Amino acid sequence: FHNQYLSVVSVFCLPRASLAQFSDLFSEFNKYIAPAYHHDRCERSVHMRLYSMNKREFATVFLAFFACFGLGIFIGLAGPPITVMSKVSGSSLLPNGSADATGNGHLAKGPFVMRTPLMTTYSQQLWIIAKLTTDNTDDEMVDKKFHINVQIEGLTAEHKPTAVYGVGSTGRGVGAELKNRTRHLSCSYEDCDEFTVLHIGFLDYAHYIVTVRFYGLEAFHQRYNIRTVQFYFKSYNPAFTQIEIWFRFIFVLFTFIITCWFAHTLRRYPMNDWSIEQKWISILLPLLLLFNNPIFPLIFIANSWFPGMIDALMQTTFLCGLLMFWLCVYHGLRQNDRKFLTFYLPKLIVVLPIWLCAVVLGIWEKCDELNDPTYSHFEDSQNYNGLKVFVSIAGAMYLLYLGLLMLKAYSELRSMPYFDMRLRILTLLMLIVLSITLIVTLQHFGFDTLEDNFIAQLYTSYKSSAQFMCFYGLLNFYLYAMAYVYSPSGPAPIIAKDNPTFSMINDSDEEVMYGSDEESRRPLNSACRKGNDYDSD
Repeated sequence: FHNQYLSVVSVFCLPRASLAQFSDLFSEFNKYIAPAYHHDRCERSVHMRLYSMNKREFATVFLAFFACFGLGIFIGLAGPPITVMSKVSGSSLLPNGSADATGNGHLAKGPFVMRTPLMTTYSQQLWIIAKLTTDNTDDEMVDKKFHINVQIEGLTAEHKPTAVYGVGSTGRGVGAELKNRTRHLSCSYEDCDEFTVLHIGFLDYAHYIVTVRFYGLEAFHQRYNIRTVQFYFKSYNPAFTQIEIWFRFIFVLFTFIITCWFAHTLRRYPMNDWSIEQKWISILLPLLLLFNNPIFPLIFIANSWFPGMIDALMQTTFLCGLLMFWLCVYHGLRQNDRKFLTFYLPKLIVVLPIWLCAVVLGIWEKCDELNDPTYSHFEDSQNYNGLKVFVSIAGAMYLLYLGLLMLKAYSELRSMPYFDMRLRILTLLMLIVLSITLIVTLQHFGFDTLEDNFIAQLYTSYKSSAQFMCFYGLLNFYLYAMAYVYSPSGPAPIIAKDNPTFSMINDSDEEVMYGSDEESRRPLNSACRKGNDYDSD
């Protein structure tokens, strides 16, 4: 009986022992998550509006944010489509006539001589896309590699053709001879996937004369019989371009006003007393001004590709600055010793590859397309796939680093007064921006954004200007909301770091949230424990 009793007791005590071991293991792991022994004391900073806002004011801020964001989306839905498209049948472009040409197999070779519709400066860019249909009734997928040859001529104001790309051409960024470009023809039953013939990134002429030839489709035509070839001319809608110009100007104007107002509210305080959020908002607002691009209309005035390149560079810089802001704030709330080598350099190492990849991808593709309108990044698949892998690794490193900083910040600061408010408002706004951006990206571009690049192939399901208004409105209203929440509130208080007693006399009860100089060697949690106990009472 005694042995049976011991066995029963051991069975019931086993879960408790395992739980105790798990608790000890978590305690050991928690030392590495929240190492409070080396942290600085809580620093004093300017009293932000965030500290004095009640629940009603918080609800008003978020209500205003979503109201402005929803108004922007509504305007976008009511706006014109982003692109315009016209199509022409390939059989009508053949020199021998459509009936004889189809019978002799000219649809598999060409040449297809076509004249583009009227292109204005507001059309921005031009894509020519081809789509084939066959008589294939087999239950199989066909992937055929073939070559295309393109010659481009531009019509001047005197209606004289000028060589743009091809043999003997002398235009800007033109090759000395024609090049055969490889394309893939993927077919399922009768329909084949469309493929890009050429992409002209900057329009110098109102009309273009394009001659297209196919090579390597003769055997495919004999087996499956190419029935039709359709060519599509796609460009930006001039009506959408006008809306883009106006709303960018509106965002530039409002951003300039918000930037001046935010700088005016902080001018009474020394920069050393600004919180890390206020310092970063002071940087992000000018970057947002560049993101909206005050010189955007110069793209349609100057006869050059340079303004478009500058626009892409400024947008990339702002987005990477936003990524840097999230890393620095989540880390800076815990650490006040923010030296460049130990604080900023690791974050630059994480964010800089993302910035470089975005810039290199944009400049690389833009320069190649200017030299050769038939260029496609799929042609340089080895380097392009290597760049995709590099971007994926850099993005994974950023998400891992950001998650680690968030975990540490919440493990150390979630129970501390005021710091928990800063964490909640920062995380809530960040999650709103990331979730909306992710939803829009996956909806319009699919899961492989780099592979289905919008600039390269124009694989897009845009029906209105809602995506543009959603993206620009989200980022602008996000910065406006943060500028209001992190702006100073009330008159300029007297801040004295060297005399803690004098500082506490001049502060209100709500402002006593920072430790004294004698507490500089104590852990962060213990330095602010007094404020937490006061709130609990």
